[in-house]
Amino acid sequence: MHADLVIFNIGTLLTPNQVPPVKGKDMNKASSFTNAFIVVKDGLIIDIGEGNYDKYLNDFTFMHNANNNLVIPGLIDSHTHLVHGGSREHEFSKKIAGIPYLDILRQGGGILSTVKSTREYTFQKLYDKALKSLNKMLLFGVTTVEAKSGYGLNLETEIKQLEVAKELNMKHPVDIISTYLGAHTTPLEYKDNKASYIKSLVNDMNIIKEKNLATFIDVFCEEGVFTKEESKYILEQGKLIGLVPKVHTDEIVSIGGTSLAVTLEASSADHLMAINSEDIIKLANSNVIANLLPGTSFYLNKDYAPARKIIDGGCAVAISSDYNPGSSPSENFQFIMQLSASKLKMTPYEILNASTINAAYNLRISNQVGSIEIGKKADLVVMDSKNIDYILYHFGINHTLDVFKNGKLLVKNRELV
Repeated sequence: MHADLVIFNIGTLLTPNQVPPVKGKDMNKASSFTNAFIVVKDGLIIDIGEGNYDKYLNDFTFMHNANNNLVIPGLIDSHTHLVHGGSREHEFSKKIAGIPYLDILRQGGGILSTVKSTREYTFQKLYDKALKSLNKMLLFGVTTVEAKSGYGLNLETEIKQLEVAKELNMKHPVDIISTYLGAHTTPLEYKDNKASYIKSLVNDMNIIKEKNLATFIDVFCEEGVFTKEESKYILEQGKLIGLVPKVHTDEIVSIGGTSLAVTLEASSADHLMAINSEDIIKLANSNVIANLLPGTSFYLNKDYAPARKIIDGGCAVAISSDYNPGSSPSENFQFIMQLSASKLKMTPYEILNASTINAAYNLRISNQVGSIEIGKKADLVVMDSKNIDYILYHFGINHTLDVFKNGKLLVKNRELV
């Protein structure tokens, strides 16, 4: 069989090598090949190895020289708020002055500021803003993104956010997988009647499912937002119509959201800065991914999730950017990886598994992406590095040289093709 693409002269090819979810001590394992090659046909990997690849070549094979650099799977950002209106730099000076978030919220800031902007933005304006961010993510080596709604808090705007994500998924080479997050908070118009809002968003999720706008459903299960019981009801209603549960939880106070995620067989429990020991044990005995978001802790100057306890306790961990305008305004996924090393104390191989195969499992696509394997999509990143340790050590810059998505070169020498 002749190849469409051969990537050759790979100094080190590094990939996860286990069936997900990859848990505990197994997260510190990976396979590496030196002086390696990857062969691609019709967007899929048909061979990897060391040595000779001549049998795959013909006059039409595209040859890409990795120049003795590191090649890893395409990075997967499995928790983002990609589509939203506006930004919140006008609150930044208040934040660094120590003004409490609730005070900013009472002044019309915080999430309600973003809800206002998102409702006011046209479809095209939201699309253009999200496209700009998506291109930045791609330049950092991200080839698959989860995108949540949750800044509309009414049916019209939630649909608008999800339709923007769907349009981007159709037109942009990066894969986008959508999550309905109507239960992000209670909007102002329902502030005195949360029960009515919960009833309305449950009705809305049926319309969203009918329009095929979301794969997952998420709830912010947190003190002062949605209780465990409210979250359980919302997620169960979503599960009944075929939406896969996710839970924002244990970000500030542990109120039982992680155990709820386990009970409902959610794909992930996200944040987990305040997770307790009992829930770590429950997570370890499940296939729910502990999705850690160190960018949020960094930006808000708060405690980091106890990643070492979570991994050493036998859980499967993913890491994500939580890209959003209020608590993690950065598309730099490599910085998230670097924070995972320096602040979460994760090893390089743990970070590799967390940002590829476990993230893919979180999004229910690990049979397609997340590792460099025969039969999987040729989502590949050539790093300007000889090893993964250097990427984590040399922080704050972009180490990506080239990015392939489905075997097509999208980024060449740090520029979009």
